[in-house]
Amino acid sequence: MRGDHAARRLALQQLPLPLPPPPLLLLLLLLSRAGALHPDELFPYGQSRGDQLLQEGDDESSAPVKLASPLRFYEAQFSYLYVGTNGIISTQDFPRETQYVDDDFPTDFPAIAPFLADIDTSQGRGQVLYREDTSLAVLGLAARYVRAGFPRTAARFTPTHAFLATWEQVGAYEEASSRVPPSEELNTFQAVLASDESDTYALLLYPANGLQFFGTRPKESYNVQLELPARVGFCRGEVDDSKREGPYFSLTSTEQSVKNLYQQSNLGVPGVWAFHIGSTSPLDNIRPATVGGDLTKAHPSPPLEQSFGPTAAAERDYTEDNLDYYDENEGEVEYPPGEPEDAWNGHSSIDVSFQSKADDRPLYPEAESATLDPQTKEGRALGGVDTPGLNGRVKASRQQGTRGPAPSEIEGDSLDPTRGAPPPYADGGAPPSEEGAPSAHPEGKAVLLNYPVPAHTPPLGRGRQVLGVEDVIGSSTEVFTYNAANKETCEHHHGQCSQHAFCTDYATGFCCHCQSRFYGNGKHCLPEGAPHRVNGKVSGHLRVGHTPVHFTNVDLHAYIVGNDGRAYTAISHIPQPAAQALLPLTPIGGLFGWLFALQKPGWENGFSFTGATFTHEMEVTFYPGEERVRITQTAEGLDPENYLSIKTNIQGQVPYIPANFTVHVAPYKEIYHYSDSAVTSTSSRDYSLTLGTINQTRSYRVYQNITYEACRHSPRHPAVPTTQQLNVDWVFALYTDEERLLRFAVTNQVGPVEGDSDPIGVNPCYDGSHTCDMRAQCHPGAGVDYTCECASGYQGDGRGCVDVNECAAGSHRCGPNSVCINLLGSYRCECRSGYEFADDRHTCVAITPPPNPCEDGSHSCAPAGQARCIHHGGSTFSCACLPGYTGTGHQCADVDECSENRCHPSATCYNTPGSFSCQCHPGYRGDGFQCTPDPSSGLTPCEERQRQAQAQHAASPGSRPHVPQCDERGGFLPLQCHGSPGFCWCGDLQLHAVFCPWLTIKGFFVPICSEPTQRPRTVCERWRENLLEHYGGTPRDDQYVPQCDDLGHFIPLQCHGKSDFCWCVDKDGREVQGTRSQPGTTPACIPTVAPPTVRPVPRPDVTPPSVGTFLLYAQGQQIGHLPLNGTRLQKDMAKTLLSLHGSIVVGIDYDCRERMVYWTDVAGRTISRASLEPGAEPETIVNSGLISPEGLAIDHFRRTMYWTDSGLDKIERARLDGSERKALFHTDLVNPRAIAVDPIRGNLYWTDWNREAPKIETSSLEGENRRILVNKDIGLPNGLTFDPFSKLLCWADAGTKKLECTLPDGTGRRVIQNHLNYPFSIVSYADHFYHTDWRRDGVISVNRDSGQFTDEYLPEQRSHLYGITAVYPYCPTGK
Repeated sequence: MRGDHAARRLALQQLPLPLPPPPLLLLLLLLSRAGALHPDELFPYGQSRGDQLLQEGDDESSAPVKLASPLRFYEAQFSYLYVGTNGIISTQDFPRETQYVDDDFPTDFPAIAPFLADIDTSQGRGQVLYREDTSLAVLGLAARYVRAGFPRTAARFTPTHAFLATWEQVGAYEEASSRVPPSEELNTFQAVLASDESDTYALLLYPANGLQFFGTRPKESYNVQLELPARVGFCRGEVDDSKREGPYFSLTSTEQSVKNLYQQSNLGVPGVWAFHIGSTSPLDNIRPATVGGDLTKAHPSPPLEQSFGPTAAAERDYTEDNLDYYDENEGEVEYPPGEPEDAWNGHSSIDVSFQSKADDRPLYPEAESATLDPQTKEGRALGGVDTPGLNGRVKASRQQGTRGPAPSEIEGDSLDPTRGAPPPYADGGAPPSEEGAPSAHPEGKAVLLNYPVPAHTPPLGRGRQVLGVEDVIGSSTEVFTYNAANKETCEHHHGQCSQHAFCTDYATGFCCHCQSRFYGNGKHCLPEGAPHRVNGKVSGHLRVGHTPVHFTNVDLHAYIVGNDGRAYTAISHIPQPAAQALLPLTPIGGLFGWLFALQKPGWENGFSFTGATFTHEMEVTFYPGEERVRITQTAEGLDPENYLSIKTNIQGQVPYIPANFTVHVAPYKEIYHYSDSAVTSTSSRDYSLTLGTINQTRSYRVYQNITYEACRHSPRHPAVPTTQQLNVDWVFALYTDEERLLRFAVTNQVGPVEGDSDPIGVNPCYDGSHTCDMRAQCHPGAGVDYTCECASGYQGDGRGCVDVNECAAGSHRCGPNSVCINLLGSYRCECRSGYEFADDRHTCVAITPPPNPCEDGSHSCAPAGQARCIHHGGSTFSCACLPGYTGTGHQCADVDECSENRCHPSATCYNTPGSFSCQCHPGYRGDGFQCTPDPSSGLTPCEERQRQAQAQHAASPGSRPHVPQCDERGGFLPLQCHGSPGFCWCGDLQLHAVFCPWLTIKGFFVPICSEPTQRPRTVCERWRENLLEHYGGTPRDDQYVPQCDDLGHFIPLQCHGKSDFCWCVDKDGREVQGTRSQPGTTPACIPTVAPPTVRPVPRPDVTPPSVGTFLLYAQGQQIGHLPLNGTRLQKDMAKTLLSLHGSIVVGIDYDCRERMVYWTDVAGRTISRASLEPGAEPETIVNSGLISPEGLAIDHFRRTMYWTDSGLDKIERARLDGSERKALFHTDLVNPRAIAVDPIRGNLYWTDWNREAPKIETSSLEGENRRILVNKDIGLPNGLTFDPFSKLLCWADAGTKKLECTLPDGTGRRVIQNHLNYPFSIVSYADHFYHTDWRRDGVISVNRDSGQFTDEYLPEQRSHLYGITAVYPYCPTGK
C-alpha cells in the first residue's frame, strides 16, 4: 500500500492537474485542520529563499523595492514598496515613527499594516525579511488561499507575482534598564501580497504562539504603563493636495481583537486572513474574505464547526465622520461592505453555483449540491465537468536558515456530487414559486482552470485537529470518521451557552439547547411570548435615480410583540431622497418579522435557527428600470439588556420616488428554504405609488440569503421541515420629513407552504387575535379556545403581566461578591470591584492583585513620613517628596517655611518636620495666618496698633514700623511723628492723615493739629456702599461685596459672597495674581507682602486629605462613579452610579447646590437629572425638540443649563427644571459638541468640530457678543473645560492629539500634552486634567504643570466613555 501511495504522489508531482471547484478545495482544506497555523506553515522565507534582511533597529525602513510587475492598491497602481520595522508596508518611504506609530489609524500615507506597533529589532531581537517571488510554490499557495476565501469573485485568480514580508521573533520597544532584563515576548507574523495584471489580494498570517505581545507603550509616556493596542489594516492615505483623508479599513482597535488574530480567521484557517485590496474594477474599500471568524469577541481556538462560520466581523476604528453617532455596543464593529461570498456550511454537503456569465448571475441563487459518495469515492463537477478528488496528507520539513513547509504529497480519491444533499423541496420536486417570478437558476456550466499544482499546498493539520479524516475512507463508513480524543465538552465549554440554556454532550462535541419557555439556538435564548427590541446602525452609499446619497451609522430601532408577530422598525436621519426611495424595501424591517414571527404548531421562526449572530444578505432588482441594490444586515449578538444588535449596509441604485408620494405594499407570502447553516428565499413583490389621483404600480425581485452558525454535533431535528412559508398579513411603510424617520411595520406568521399539508383550523394564538398580554404566551386549546401564560420573568394571569424583580425576590443565581441588577423580564449579575466571574458566569472570585512595590516595601523611596511611593503598574514606581519636604523622592529634606514669612506679622512661626504652624501674639486672635486684635483684651485701637508695631519690629529688627502715639485715654494723639525718618503729620480718629496748616521751625515743617475729627470714607467703604445700594440693601449669597476693616482698608482676604472662592488683594483692592484659592483651601493673604499661592499642607499621614471629591463619567447605558484621593484615581472604589437601560448618555455635569447630576441622552433624545441622595429616581426635564443632545454645562449661580445639539446644529439654554427654554444659536454651526460656562465672568464657550473649519467660540451667557476664539491648528476639539482657579479654557483635540489651554480672551495659548490618543471629554480639578479616551476606553489623568500622564482607569466593562465631570463636597463658586 505504501508503495502505491508513493508512486501516486510522484505521478501527481509531475503532472499538472486541474483544480477542483473552489468550494470543494475549501472543503478539503478545512476538513484537514482545526488548530491554529503552525510556524512551519507560513509561506517559505529566509535568506536562502532570496529574502533581503532589513537593518536591525528601532525605526528602520528598507530601500525602495522595485517590483517586476506593478501591483494595485485601492484604485492606484504602484511600482515600489517599502518595508518598515514597525510591522508595516507602504508604497512610499515612511515619516518618523512619532508621526504614525502611536497615532490613530488611518495613517496619512498608504499603508498595509499586519501589526503596526513600536517594534525594535536592536540587539539581535528578531529580524525582518522581504522579497518579490514568482515561484510556482508560492503563487500556487497564494492562489489557493485567495480562491478559498473568495470562491465567487476569485475562482479564476491566477497570480503572476507575490511580495512577501516576514517579521520573525521581533520584540517591542523597551527603555533600557540595568535592573530589568529585556522581555522574552516576541512576535512572528507575515504579509503576502499576491497580484495579477488586474487585482491584488493580501494574506496576513499569524502562527500559533506567534503573537506574545499585543501592543506597545508610547515612548513619550513610557513609565505610565499606558499600552496602545497594535493596529492591523489598510489605508489609502491622503488622496490629494487638499490633505483629504482617503478610504481605510481597520481590523483591530482593542487588545482582545489583536489577540484573536491567531485564534480566528476570515478564511477558515485560524491565523490566516485574506483581503481584496486593489483592482482595475471599482473598489470602494478593502473587501475581506467572509468564510469565518470574528475578531470582536474573545474565543478560545475553536473547533472546526465553530471556526468556519459564514460571517466574519472585524473592528473598525471610529472616524471623524461618525463621531457624532453613538452606539450602545461600541465594542462590536462591522467590516466595511464586502462582496458577498458563498458560505460553506461545515458538513460534507456544499452548496455551489456555476454560471456562464458572472455579471448576469443573481446574488444568491438557490444552490445545487455536491457531496462525497461513500460507495464510489468519486466526484464529478457540476455541469458535467469531471473533477479529480483530493484526500491529502502533508509532511513538513525544515531547512537550516529557512522556515516553511516542504512539498506536499497528495493522494487521489474522488468526489461524487450525486449523494448526501437533501432535495431543495420536501417531496423532492421543485419548490413552489410566486407567480411571475423569473428563474433563480440561470443556465451555465462550470469552467475549471488548468493551474499547475505547486509543490506546496495549503497547510493541513498536524495532529491538532478536532475533526480527523482517515487516510482511506472505507466503504463501511458513511462519510467521515471523527477523532473524538480532543473534542470539546460541556464540562469545559458550557459557558458558551446562554444562561437560559442547558448543555448536552454528543459523540463529536457539545451543543447548547434553550430551556423550556425560551427559544433560540442555545447560545442565545429569549423568553417565549415576551416583547423584544433591536438596536443598530445603518450606513449606505446609494444612487437615487442619478443622485448620489451617502449616510453613515444612522440609528435603527425595532420593537417586536412576540406573541402576535408584530414588528415595528424605525430608522432615523436618512437623507430625504434616500428615505423616500427606500420606502418599498420592506425587507429591511421584514427581517425582524421573519426572526420573531408568530409560529404555527410544528414550525419555527428565524431566531430559533440563527440565534443572535447571523448575516442577512439581499439583492433587490427593481422593474422596469432594473436598478439594483444590495443590503447586508449583520447581527452581532445580544447586549446586556437582551437587545439584539445589528448593523445594516445598503449599496447600489434605487428608483427615485418624488416627495409626497405614498407607498403601498400589499400583504405577501415568502417561501424560505432551510439547510444546516443557511436559509434562502426568492420572491417578487408589487408596490404602488399614489398621490391624489395618480396611482403607479411597480415591482421588484428580491433574493435573500441568511447564513448562521449551527451546532453540527446534534442530529437535525426531524420535525423541522426544510421549507416554510412566511405570511406577511399587514405591511406599512412611512417616511415623516419632520421627524426624519423611516418606519416599517409588518405582521408575520410562519407555517407550512400552502397546499403542503392539511389546513389547520385557525386558533386565535395562530392569527394573533388573542387577548393575552403582550408579555404573555398564548397556548392554543381545542377549537378556538386558548389560555395565556406570562413569559418567563413576568407574573400575572396572562391577560396582565408585570415584571418579576428576581433581585428583590431572591430568585436570582448571583453568587457571593456579586450584585444583582433587575431587568425587564430578567436580571443581570455584576461582580463587585476586585472580583471577576468564574466559568459559570454567576460566581465571582477575587482577582489576585499583581505585586506592588509601594505596598510590599521593596521600593527605594525616602521614609514614609517624608515621601510617598507612586505605583505605575507591574514592578514600576516613582517617588515624590511630601509637601513640606524637597528632594528627589529617594532623598527628602525639610523645608523651613518660617524663613518664607508664611505667618501673619502679629504671629509667631514654628517650623516642624514637613510642616509649620503659626500662633497669634498675645492680645490677638486668629489662626496665625490672619490675626486681629482681641476685643476682650481691653486695649484701645491705638494701643493695639502700638503692640502690633512693636511685635513687628521684634520679629524683624531691621524694620522700622511706625509706632502710634497714644494719649492718656488710649486715643490717638492728633500729632503723629515717625521716629525713624523724622517727619510728622496730623491724624484723625483712625490715624488717617488730614489737611492742616504748617509752621516752619528751625528749618522743619511742623503741622499745627487741632482736635481729631471724623475721617472721610475710604475707597473700600465707598465701593461697598455703592454695591449694597445696587443690590437693594441685601446682597445674594453669590454677589460680591468688598470687605473692609475698621480703618476702611481692604481686608487682604476677599471672598465671593458666602462661598470659599477667595483671593488676595493689595492695599488698593487689586487682586494679587496667583492667589485664587484651590478647592478646599483659603489663600494666606498678608498686607503689603506678596502672599503665597496656597496655604501650608499638613502631612498626609497626620491629617487625611479632604474626602468626597469624585468623578462621574458616562459610559453608554450607565453613569460611573470614580472617587479621587487628592488627585489620584481610587480605581478600586469605582462603581456604577446609575444604570439607564436603553440610553446612550453623552454629556454630563453636576449642580453642587442641590447635589444633582444632569445628563443628555442621544438614544432617548432627552435631558434628565437625578439627585445623589439615596433612593432618588431619575427625572426627565427636556423631552421634546431634541435630536442629538451632546454637550451639557450647568451654571449653578444663575440656576441655568446650556447644551449643544449636533442633530439640529443648535445651542440652547433653559432653567434647571427645563423651563424658560431659549435657543441661543442656530446658525454657523456644523457639529457643535462640547460646551463650558464661566459663571463669574458671564462667558459661554463651545466647540464645533466641523471638519472643514473646526473652531472654538464664545459669547455672553445671554448669547451676545458671539465671536471665534480659536480656529487655527485644531482638528477635532471634542472636550472642553473652563478652570475658574487658573482662569484657563482648555480643550482636548482628537485630531491634533493635543491638550491645550488659553486665557478667556484667546491669548496665552500653550500645549499641555501633545500625545493624546482619542480624547472625547475633559474636566479639570486642582492641578490635573481628567479625560475620557476612546482608544483606551478609560479615564486618563494628566498633570497640568508637567503635562505628564499620571494614571488611567479602565472599567471592567469595556466600551466607549463619553462625558466626564468632577463632583466636589462643597460648592466651588465659579466651577
